[in-house]
Amino acid sequence: MRSNQDPALLRAFAAELKARRAALNISQEALAYASEVNRTFVAKLELATTSPSLSSLFRLANGLQVAPWELVLSVQERYEKELGAL
Repeated sequence: MRSNQDPALLRAFAAELKARRAALNISQEALAYASEVNRTFVAKLELATTSPSLSSLFRLANGLQVAPWELVLSVQERYEKELGAL
């Protein structure tokens, strides 16, 4: 079965998630707890091996103390840079 995942988008989300977590100086475990998701899920997101569902995106934004739209906009900016680098 073919994957419909966009590798550039996954990398952009991974980079933004990791950067925001680092800016808050919190561990993956702390972000997972604050977001009510599993730590291994956070790790997979940061490794760009999976993508979040809409509900997970909202939970992660809450855990990062930002509005979901802010997170999406930042990911979009990274994604556009990623596409430009290709």
